Amino acid sequence: KQYYHNRKMSILEYNGAAVIAMAGKDCVGIASDNRLGIQYQTVAMDFKKVFKMNDTLFVGLAGLATDVQTLDQLLRFRMNLYELREERTMTPQVFTNLLSNILYEKRFGPYFAEPVVAGLDEKGSPYLATMDLIGAIETTKDFVVSGTCDGNLYGMCETLYKPDLGKEELFETLAQALLASVDRDALSGWGGVVHIITKEGVMSRELKGRQD
Repeated sequence: KQYYHNRKMSILEYNGAAVIAMAGKDCVGIASDNRLGIQYQTVAMDFKKVFKMNDTLFVGLAGLATDVQTLDQLLRFRMNLYELREERTMTPQVFTNLLSNILYEKRFGPYFAEPVVAGLDEKGSPYLATMDLIGAIETTKDFVVSGTCDGNLYGMCETLYKPDLGKEELFETLAQALLASVDRDALSGWGGVVHIITKEGVMSRELKGRQD
């Protein structure tokens, strides 16, 4: 008898993604790769997956590219509405709950994206959260990952992460973890981008990765 193993692809893996966020000392970093693909065919090398929501808040969206862009626009709209009504900027905790509610509303036909939230709270402390595609929140103090190479990212973060990293050390750790992880994943890569959020402002740097 011959057996054929036909692995079903998850829709979350269709376009490929790698998103990683990590806490430092009075700073927080978030990074993603640049690839947009249709399974193993690369379509673009400059696809944005991390979005700036305000000066101290970023969200990374890993999953189906159409839903990533839809969620970015919807979140921007809901945030602007909140700021008009409340006359204050949204904190990372409130934003995480907003995003969770948006995802849970569509639970019977969900947005195929697994978000990562990174920011500084009112006290200037790092805030990290992630959730699944129907909005079940998980917060942490060290790092969160999402995407098609999340196993690789977890392994690299466990190896390289140290508490209370400065902003330059945090950038280096995020960059090394991201590049080493996507090199072993066929669905993500083609360079990346790292954003480091501090009380003084945001530092963004592009990474050059393997072009294969």
